[in-house]
Amino acid sequence: MNDSGEMRASDAEREAVVEKLREASVEGRLTLAELTERTEAAYLARTHAELAQLTADLPGGAPAPGPGFTRPARPGRQKGRVRDWIVAVMGDTKRKGKWRIDQEIGAVCVMGDVTIDLREAEVRTPEVDIVVTCVMGDVKVIVPDGVDVELSGFTFLGDKKVRVVEAPTGHNAPVVRVRAHVVMGDVKVIGDSHAEPIKRALGAWTDWWLERRHEIGRQIEHNFRNVMEHDRQARGELMREVRENTRELRRSAREAGREAGDAWRGMRGGGLPPDPPAPPAPPPPPYGGPRR
Repeated sequence: MNDSGEMRASDAEREAVVEKLREASVEGRLTLAELTERTEAAYLARTHAELAQLTADLPGGAPAPGPGFTRPARPGRQKGRVRDWIVAVMGDTKRKGKWRIDQEIGAVCVMGDVTIDLREAEVRTPEVDIVVTCVMGDVKVIVPDGVDVELSGFTFLGDKKVRVVEAPTGHNAPVVRVRAHVVMGDVKVIGDSHAEPIKRALGAWTDWWLERRHEIGRQIEHNFRNVMEHDRQARGELMREVRENTRELRRSAREAGREAGDAWRGMRGGGLPPDPPAPPAPPPPPYGGPRR
């Protein structure tokens, strides 16, 4: 009989571990980067033993999933919540490293720069909500690759952009929601791949998690190459067909030209037909023309 740890994990068991990790993050046991990495690893786990590694250092260990597990609904945004304000007026303000998020974040930037690094933050809320007001300044929000980013708001003579490798569709990944109001400024949400790296804690699951990520990357690259090769072959066949049709049209045109030339030469050799007789002149008007 196979060891229970080597038994294949089900989708419901993966979702249960993801919810356990989310609860640990709200309790302040995991940073946003750790939550994102373990969430991705949970979806890539294949056995019970691999899932158990993700929660081995958390109270209660791996949860026992029930057959009827359903993904919890995302809570709606509450009105009137107190915000943690980050303000920069004609200067620079940075919030990074170890810090706690237990309420909505408000960022105000007037002719200055604001940097909000969420990777090592302890997120005590189900989602991260940031409201940005930027006037002639720059606001940069750094998140772990793999989170779901929702960027909304209006821009006047400015720019808003997201450069984050987001989680695959269907994954219950952490959510970062940014509502930005920009006037002659820039608001950017960037991921790990576009920011200075941070020191990460290594766990027993790190090796197989990274290897699974590389497997997916190699498969995507392989599929991309196959598509490009198929596209190249299709373009080659199309060009060959166009060249063949062009040659056929040229042959037809040359044959038609030769036939027309032969007909013309035959007409000149046999003599051209006489010109048709001129029509008779009209008779003169009676009585020398009409009177005036």
